[in-house]
Amino acid sequence: MPRTESQNRRYKNPDNDERGIWTSGDVSVKTYSASTDYPITTPSGRIVKPPAGYCWRFSKEKFEELVADNRIWFGSNGDNVPRLKRFLFDVQDGIVPVTIWFRSEVGDNQEGKQEVKQIFSESSFPFETPKPSRLIERILQIATDKNSIILDSFAGSGTTAHAVVRLNKEDGGKRKFILIETMDYAETITAERVRRVMQGYEAGAKTVAGLGGSFDFYSIGDVIFDGEGNLNEAVGVEEIRKYVAFTENISTENRVSLNNQHSPYLLGTVGETAYFFIYEIDAITALNLDFLASLDFKPQALVIYADNCLLSKELMQKYNIIFKKIPRDITRF
Repeated sequence: MPRTESQNRRYKNPDNDERGIWTSGDVSVKTYSASTDYPITTPSGRIVKPPAGYCWRFSKEKFEELVADNRIWFGSNGDNVPRLKRFLFDVQDGIVPVTIWFRSEVGDNQEGKQEVKQIFSESSFPFETPKPSRLIERILQIATDKNSIILDSFAGSGTTAHAVVRLNKEDGGKRKFILIETMDYAETITAERVRRVMQGYEAGAKTVAGLGGSFDFYSIGDVIFDGEGNLNEAVGVEEIRKYVAFTENISTENRVSLNNQHSPYLLGTVGETAYFFIYEIDAITALNLDFLASLDFKPQALVIYADNCLLSKELMQKYNIIFKKIPRDITRF
């Protein structure tokens, strides 16, 4: 994660350590252990102990090693509670995440509100306290790498995607995002914000350049299964076929249409295996000898969905047939 100028300002070198500038951190922890609860004598002769309920982060032996290596700071007068020195070179091209994030570094709700007002200058905005994109960007810098996929299940105003796009622009990353939003503003605000951030937009008399990138927007249709786990026939045969093909990992290019030249029930192929979905809305279907005889090609293996199977186990083994009953054997996602 790249360091900001304000983060670098935390590093100083008050004792002129030859290893360079450093910042300091607490050497006590709240996870208590009697083995690391011991008194420490500072260079001035003062004796200090961990705060009540706390203990030191290191064993006594390890602490003495750190003192010998000049990695413990007792203050300029040698009288302060000890702190661990963390050198800038130790963190290389990143930073050690800190607990407190200042407004100057990650913004605040007021900044987030002004950010979206600028993007949607022509209309009112239904969010009182949107998150600033700089805050989400900081989280992404800590928690992701340049090829991560970021999921936001409550996308809101689209701040997460905004942060992803900007961070990719800054560091050349190829992060991807998946946003989910169930409210009626999903396309007009959430997706529209991402479009404008990517393509550019007019903010009053000012033109803001786009950050680049692209995305797809999808709306969820009717559920495939009803409340009792049965196929929801209202979605249509073709949608059911697409779902079954997806569960069987049949790629889009290997799927076939409902009225294909080989069989109206063929879904597609994976390698040398052919998949069939013998399904009729108004009739019970069966995997039988007549169906096998109707095939004009002979794949090495078959996976066949139907309501019933009338073939013997011996015949199914002979022709490498796997039967899956509709709808109980359809894997749900």
